[in-house]
Amino acid sequence: MLRRRAQEEDSTVLIDVSPPEAEKRGSYGSTAHASEPGGQQAAACRAGSPAKPRIDFVLVWEEDLKLDRQQDSAARDRTDMHRTWRETFLDNLRAAGLCVDQQDVQDGNTTVHYALLSASWAVLCYYAEDLRLKLPLQELPNQASNWSAGLLAWLGIPNVLLEVVPDVPPEYYSCRFRVNKLPRFLGSDNQDTFFTSTKRHQILFEILAKTPYGHEKKNLLGIHQLLAEGVLSAAFPLHDGPFKTPPEGPQAPRLNQRQVLFQHWARWGKWNKYQPLDHVRRYFGEKVALYFAWLGFYTGWLLPAAVVGTLVFLVGCFLVFSDIPTQELCGSKDSFEMCPLCLDCPFWLLSSACALAQAGRLFDHGGTVFFSLFMALWAVLLLEYWKRKSATLAYRWDCSDYEDTEERPRPQFAASAPMTAPNPITGEDEPYFPERSRARRMLAGSVVIVVMVAVVVMCLVSIILYRAIMAIVVSRSGNTLLAAWASRIASLTGSVVNLVFILILSKIYVSLAHVLTRWEMHRTQTKFEDAFTLKVFIFQFVNFYSSPVYIAFFKGRFVGYPGNYHTLFGVRNEECAAGGCLIELAQELLVIMVGKQVINNMQEVLIPKLKGWWQKFRLRSKKRKAGASAGASQGPWEDDYELVPLLQFGFVTIFVAACPLAPLFALLNNWVEIRLDARKFVCEYRRPVAERAQDIGIWFHILAGLTHLAVISNAFLLAFSSDFLPRAYYRWTRAHDLRGFLNFTLARAPSSFAAAHNRTCRYRAFRDDDGHYSQTYWNLLAIRLAFVIVFEHVVFSVGRLLDLLVPDIPESVEIKVKREYYLAKQALAENEVLFGTNGTKDEQPEGSELSSHWTPFTVPKASQLQQ
Repeated sequence: MLRRRAQEEDSTVLIDVSPPEAEKRGSYGSTAHASEPGGQQAAACRAGSPAKPRIDFVLVWEEDLKLDRQQDSAARDRTDMHRTWRETFLDNLRAAGLCVDQQDVQDGNTTVHYALLSASWAVLCYYAEDLRLKLPLQELPNQASNWSAGLLAWLGIPNVLLEVVPDVPPEYYSCRFRVNKLPRFLGSDNQDTFFTSTKRHQILFEILAKTPYGHEKKNLLGIHQLLAEGVLSAAFPLHDGPFKTPPEGPQAPRLNQRQVLFQHWARWGKWNKYQPLDHVRRYFGEKVALYFAWLGFYTGWLLPAAVVGTLVFLVGCFLVFSDIPTQELCGSKDSFEMCPLCLDCPFWLLSSACALAQAGRLFDHGGTVFFSLFMALWAVLLLEYWKRKSATLAYRWDCSDYEDTEERPRPQFAASAPMTAPNPITGEDEPYFPERSRARRMLAGSVVIVVMVAVVVMCLVSIILYRAIMAIVVSRSGNTLLAAWASRIASLTGSVVNLVFILILSKIYVSLAHVLTRWEMHRTQTKFEDAFTLKVFIFQFVNFYSSPVYIAFFKGRFVGYPGNYHTLFGVRNEECAAGGCLIELAQELLVIMVGKQVINNMQEVLIPKLKGWWQKFRLRSKKRKAGASAGASQGPWEDDYELVPLLQFGFVTIFVAACPLAPLFALLNNWVEIRLDARKFVCEYRRPVAERAQDIGIWFHILAGLTHLAVISNAFLLAFSSDFLPRAYYRWTRAHDLRGFLNFTLARAPSSFAAAHNRTCRYRAFRDDDGHYSQTYWNLLAIRLAFVIVFEHVVFSVGRLLDLLVPDIPESVEIKVKREYYLAKQALAENEVLFGTNGTKDEQPEGSELSSHWTPFTVPKASQLQQ
C-alpha cells in the first residue's frame, strides 16, 4: 500500500533515535522529536566526558570576516541564512545523539571552523541495526587465493609477484546486526573496537544525509545539499593516521592501516606485486576494493594479449621487406600515374606513396586474422573468469546478496521520495517513487542523450570536411613531398582535432548525465550508478568510436570514379590513402587511445597535486599571517582538510585488427593507473565513506556487449578494409606469389575522363573501363560476406562452448554456500526444538544454559536466523 509522506515543520528532526529495544519504528526514522537517549547523549557531550570521544566525521566551513563587512545587503542576508542553516543542522545532529565538538582556527580575517562528530555506543548500536549492517559472528581462516600463484607453485617457479603483507584482515561468518543478540557477535565486550572505523563512518554518513536544516518540504536536509549550497566547505571521515612510516621504519611493531597500504600497495616500487585487496576492502570498503580487483584482473589478462599482439606486429615488420606487392609499388617509378585526389589537384605517381604502403603492411597481413580470432576468444574467457573471480570475492566479502536484500535506498532518494510503500522482500516500509513518473523522466532524459549524440555526429561531419579541405590545401601547396603526403597530413591533424572535441564534449556530458540521473530518482545507489554509467557509456561510445567507425567502414566506400565523383556539401568524398584505410584507422586509434591516456594520467597526477598544494598553501599562509608557525603541530582534521576531495576496454577489442599494439598500450597504462589511483586514495585524497557493492554493476553487461560487437566489427574490418581477402582471391585465381597483384587492384579511368584531361590515369577500384563494377568486384563481395558469416559463427560457437565449459561460480564456492545454507537450516531447526515452535531465544535470560547452546558456529551468514 502506498502512503503519502507528510510534510513537517522546522522544529522536527528526520531521525528518531529511540531505545534499541523499541520494536515498532519506521525503517527510515520518523519526524518526531528526538527521544530521550539522543538528548542524554547530547547533554553528556555538552557536560564533557572524562574519556576523549573518538572522532568519526568532520564538517568544515570557512568564514571571511573582512568579506562579510564588505558585502551588500543581499549577500549579507545569504551569509546569515547559511549561518542559520549550519546552526540548525548542528543542533539537530546533537538531538540525534551525536557529540559535536567545535574547533576553530583563526587569523586576522578568516576563521576555519571544524565540527568534530562522534557517536555514542547506544547510537551506533541503534543505527547499525537500522542500516542492516552485517557484523562478525565467528572468525574463519583467511581464504585468499590467486590462480597465478597456484599455477607457479604447481610448476615450481618462484613467484616474484607474491609479498607477505602484515596485519592480514581476518575473515568472518557474519549476519545482520541485532541489538537483542549483541552477546553473540564477536568482540561485543569491547565497545571501542566492536564497530570498525568504516562501519562508524557509514553510520555517521547516514545520519548526516538525513538530518534536516530547514523545511523538509523545501528539501532542506542532508549533508549533500549543504555542500552543494556552499554552507559547508567539506565533510569527510578521518584517515587512521599519517601514511608515512614511523622513524623506526616499516618494521615497526604497529603500523596503522593507512601505513600498511602505503608501504605495500601505493608505492611505485610495488608495481610488480599482487594487490592486498583484503586490506583495501577493510580500509576503503567493498566498492573501492572491487574496482581495484577488476583493474588488476584485467591488467593480468592483458599480458598474454600484449605478448601476442606485439609478436603479430613484429611479423608485420618482417613482411614489409619481403612482400612482393609492396616491392612492386616502391619499384614502379612512373609506371602508375594516379588520378587527382581532388578537383584541382595534380596527377601523382603511385611510387611516391611507398612509405605509406610499407606502413600499412605493418598492420595488414595474415597474422591480423589470427590475432582478431585470438582476441575475440580472449575477451570471452576474460569475462567468464571474471564472473568466477567476482563470485569468489562477493562470497568472501559477504556481499553476495547485498543488492537483493541488504541495500537500502539512497539517502537523497529517501529524503525526496513523495510516499512510502512496503518492500516486497523485507516487508518494511520504505520511500517510494512511482515507476510511471520515473519512466517519463527517463524518456525525457533519453531525448537529451539523443540530442548530445547528434552534436557528436555534427562534429564528426565537420572533421570529415576538415580533412577533405586540408588535403586539397596541402595538395595545392606546390611542394611535391607535401602533395604526396597530403592525405596523411590531413588525417593526422584531423585525429588531433577529433581528440580535442572528444575531451571537451566528455566534460560537458558527464556533468549533464549526473544531473539527469539525479532527476530520475533511482532508489538505490547501485541503480543510480548503473543508470549514470549507462548514460556516460552511450555518449562516450559514440564520442570515441564515431571517427574510427567512419574510417573503418565508410571512408573510401562512396567515392565514385573519375568523371563521376560523389560529394558531401560540395566537397569530394575522402579516399583511402595508398597504404589503405587500415593504417589510417590504426593511427586514429593510437592518437585517441594513447593521447587520452597520456592526458588523463597527466591530469590525475598534476591536478590533485596542484589542488593539494594550493589548499595547504592557502591554509598555512593564514596561520603565518596570524603569527602561528607553519610547522606547528595541528590536529588530524586540519591535515585531512588539506587533502583533495575524491573506458578503455573497447579500444582493446573492437578495432584490435587495425592495431595489434592496443593491448600493449592498455597494459602499460593499467600498470600506471593502478599505482597512481592507489597513491591518490592513500596519500592525496580525503578518506571516502566506505560503500558496499556486490560486483562491478552494469559494467559487466557493457563489456559483454562490447565483446559481441568486437567480433562483428573485426569480421567486417578484415573482410572490407583489409587486403587479406583480395590477396587470397588473387592467389587462388591468378598467381600464388602475388606478382601483378598491384596492377590487379587498379582500374583505368573512363575514356571520357582521359579525353577531357588528354591523359590517362589509374585509381584503386575493381571497375571496368566504363566505371561499372567488374565481375571481380562481385566475386569478392560474395567472398567477403561469406567470410563475415563464417568468422562470426565460428567465434560465437567457440565462445558459447567456453561459456558452458567454464562455470560462473567456482565449485569450491558453491559447496561453501550450500554448506552454510545447510547449517543455517539446521541451526533454525535446533532453535525450534529447544524453544518450541512459537518460542524464541529472546525470551530466555542471557545467562541461561540455553543461551550457551546458540554458538556463533551455527549461525553463518544466515538471514533466516534473524527471524
